[in-house]
Amino acid sequence: MYVIAVYDVNEKRVGKMLKLCRRYLNWIQNSVFEGEITPVKLQEMVVEANKIMQKEEDSLILFKSRDARWLDKEVIGLERMSTDNFL
Repeated sequence: MYVIAVYDVNEKRVGKMLKLCRRYLNWIQNSVFEGEITPVKLQEMVVEANKIMQKEEDSLILFKSRDARWLDKEVIGLERMSTDNFL
């Protein structure tokens, strides 16, 4: 499946969330990641994210699609990190 992950966490936990998301997805912009991931790996990431987050003040939003080709991605302005170089 193809996932876009967006998080908003307290600055005390930003570093940990950044490292976690980079292990599973491609960084594209501040607090935004995307990429192909298996359902098992996504569940693993969510379990680890729950250990980092304080649910009363942090959030993680996941947009899921069967495949990247089902998304129409449009970047307006500077694209900080392109994922087009992946095969």
